[in-house]
Amino acid sequence: MSGADADASFPNNDTIAINLHGSLNPTLKLDLESEEARRLRDADLAELDRTGSLQPPQASTPAPKTASKPAAPARSRAATMVSAADELRSTPAGRAIGSYLQHMAVERGLAVNTMDAYRRDLLRYARFLDARGVEDISRITRHDVTAFAQSISEGSDGASALSVRSAARTIVAVRGLHRFWALEGMTAADPASDVHPPMPGKRLPKAISVNEVTRILEAVSLDTPSGLRDRALLEFLYSTGARISEAVGLDVDDLSLERIPAKGPDVVRLFGKGSKERLVPLGSYAARALDEYLVRGRPAASAKGKGTPALFLNARGGRLSRQSAWTILKNAAEKADIGRDVSPHTLRHSFATHLLEGGADVRVVQELLGHASVTTTQVYTLVTAETLREVYAAAHPRAL
Repeated sequence: MSGADADASFPNNDTIAINLHGSLNPTLKLDLESEEARRLRDADLAELDRTGSLQPPQASTPAPKTASKPAAPARSRAATMVSAADELRSTPAGRAIGSYLQHMAVERGLAVNTMDAYRRDLLRYARFLDARGVEDISRITRHDVTAFAQSISEGSDGASALSVRSAARTIVAVRGLHRFWALEGMTAADPASDVHPPMPGKRLPKAISVNEVTRILEAVSLDTPSGLRDRALLEFLYSTGARISEAVGLDVDDLSLERIPAKGPDVVRLFGKGSKERLVPLGSYAARALDEYLVRGRPAASAKGKGTPALFLNARGGRLSRQSAWTILKNAAEKADIGRDVSPHTLRHSFATHLLEGGADVRVVQELLGHASVTTTQVYTLVTAETLREVYAAAHPRAL
């Protein structure tokens, strides 16, 4: 899920070893996902956290009123994955794609959301090849790959046209697939090596001010168990900069709420993409909110469930979902009269921006956010520089 990313913008981070005879050694683990590709997928996961969908937001128009029909039951993630796997096995190219996905899951240990994105993108590629009558992957040409790139941008393959960012992410996945096939000896050449993804425009993170964050946090009522949970969740998101998936995936045992001030801030253990673990300090406001929730809020919800170890519980005593967490923040932002779109990822952006504005080192912020590379974190320095320009223009007597 990542990177704004043509070869100049997509640095080749593949790790390839050459043996004494100068041939490629395909047995080594390969870093097939470039840093820019990871950044594209980060942007898509942020969109997933915000809206529950990886599709770009569409302009909303009022739907005509019709007789209501019973809603079709939502397909579970497991059922969707099984269906995609069955479809991949139905074509020769799909079966070869399956070996790549297995490599990514087993050897790379990618996160579930990232694997879902790869599977969806490459399934569309398999359908495209099947429609063109390509049964032998060794016969795929550069023309086939470029035709696919054009089709996903235009929607001429029968599916929805993709935005520039989503199309770039898909082409990055196809490039990695062909590189893998070539290195494993499944094809003699890599026809996608010269096919460059479209270049998405640079999107700066949308942070809100400290005052706006404070208004959102204080808009939550503490009179009910659900209110205690909501305040604890929002304080936690802003205090740690956690992704919403990391927050709702927390168990009670992942907290370390020390009550001894001399030992400094409390610490929480977060599990990021690919189950990478990191320890993040927890501010005093968030620690107090969590303490109150654990003592006065969570027991009431837990009594309605089946004893789940989840930290944040819904009204039925089960683990809180990302969609519910987004709704909690949306309602709090509306009560606080915040005149802009606010998502859980907005609090993560604000966390990073406010740290940098306060003088934190970008490497420290990288570690706190769980970014694989400081390149991803450096986008926040652009936001801070813009703030500095605004302050300079307003304060310096000869700035304008």
